[in-house]
Amino acid sequence: MESSSEYTEISEGRAKIRVPNSSKVFYNPVQEFNRDLSIAVLSVFSEIHHNEKLKTRKRQRSPDENNTTQVEPVKLEIGTQIESGLEILEALAATGLRAIRYALEVPGVKQIYANDISKTAVQIMNQNIEENNVKNLVTSTLYDAAHVMRKRQFESETKFDVVDLDPYGCPTNLLDPAVCSLADNGLLLVTCTDMAVLAGNTPESCYAKYGSISLRSPACHEMALRIVLHTITNVCTRYGRYMEPLLSISADFYIRVFVVIRTSPFMCKTMSSKISTVYKCRGCNMTTLLPLGSAKSDSKNMKFTLLSGPPVDKKCEHCGFPHLVGGPIWTGPLYNTEFLTKLCDYIKTEEAEKKFNTIRRMRGMLGMMQEELQDIPLYYTVPSLTNTVHCEAMPLRYFFSALVGAGYRVSSSHCAQNSVKTDAPQSVVWDVIRTWVQTHPVSEKRLQDSVAARTILSKQSMTEIIFDKKYNTVPKSLQGLVRYQQNPAPYWGPGTKGNSKQKVALSATEVECGTDIKGSK
Repeated sequence: MESSSEYTEISEGRAKIRVPNSSKVFYNPVQEFNRDLSIAVLSVFSEIHHNEKLKTRKRQRSPDENNTTQVEPVKLEIGTQIESGLEILEALAATGLRAIRYALEVPGVKQIYANDISKTAVQIMNQNIEENNVKNLVTSTLYDAAHVMRKRQFESETKFDVVDLDPYGCPTNLLDPAVCSLADNGLLLVTCTDMAVLAGNTPESCYAKYGSISLRSPACHEMALRIVLHTITNVCTRYGRYMEPLLSISADFYIRVFVVIRTSPFMCKTMSSKISTVYKCRGCNMTTLLPLGSAKSDSKNMKFTLLSGPPVDKKCEHCGFPHLVGGPIWTGPLYNTEFLTKLCDYIKTEEAEKKFNTIRRMRGMLGMMQEELQDIPLYYTVPSLTNTVHCEAMPLRYFFSALVGAGYRVSSSHCAQNSVKTDAPQSVVWDVIRTWVQTHPVSEKRLQDSVAARTILSKQSMTEIIFDKKYNTVPKSLQGLVRYQQNPAPYWGPGTKGNSKQKVALSATEVECGTDIKGSK
């Protein structure tokens, strides 16, 4: 028996795992929010998946009768194997914590495969599976993650219902096999922790990894989300498939997307209308989007057309600076409204209250997403706008009141504090700033040193702007909840990459601490 000084015991949700202190197997406590959110999403998705299977089976006709076969509904329980339930692959399982929590907290599961390429990781995983008494639901495997997915694609009659990719850094090398190993209407969960690349620090690296140019801008965190969704779309369309985001979140030092993968060569053609090139001004950071194509339907068919461009002049109309070109990015919805409503209803339950330590943040974050304008890609930040003209900071509610008073829709974004999403034209946004500067003037020295500020403020406002000092609409997501995470600990971030030097390529018979996933129950 190992002494307590030789290992670290970790309790999270209903799972308790032990990790030897000498091990370099990756575990990150900061991502508890990620794991809690994944469990909530899978709990709601499991019910939807089961109901869809039930409808399909009811539509099937009995060979001896004209009536449809009556199928008794099955109550989805936690910890009990259900034949019609979800088959889940956690491709990079490390300690097995996430897979064990899925087994202990997600209802309607058929089988969970917890895979890792590290022999040490799988040994630790097996001990944790044993101690949590989930051997009936969780099977460990010792393979390269891509091999596991290709094996299921080519050697099994059924595919995974859920594939979870949570790597250290970039996941794109695993997207192809993941998309191919998923059943129709299957759920793909992807985490990306290389935010420096996605947020514009190294656009050439972003192109090499994701096939898209990232741009440093105030809206870089949402742009990072949209770059990843574009990459997944690009992978799907190669195989006549398309993706629909159920939920896409930028949080802390990573992004997390939950997308449903469906098969339809026709729908693949419509994806060009949801992918856009980005033009960003070097001076004032204004962004303009140009879709790659247009798809419009009439009473008979869908008409596809190409759009003319560019949508901007050689120099920015507001400040006179040239534009940078980035993207392509996904400009469709970031989430499914109906699914988000069900998810928000689920996390309001007493069961969720007891289950998740990060419940206040989940409610705040998801509640904020419900308030977000779905049809407006990217956002402004008030500090960025005021910094451009070097004026005094403006309270966010003043900015909101001005746009609402001018007749436009506004919301914040879950991606950043002091963010503003609006359908107001860029000229109106600058009219708000110009009106603010009238009572909060900029020093002459500042104007002399900044060409962009001088050019923007020299223009006349064309919109009547009124700041309502009494405007103080408090969104539901702010009422006693957590929306934007503060750094909880020193050296907070993605952590250190786990040690996977013990890479092996073994047949099923050679794997002593893992199991061949083909046909295993």
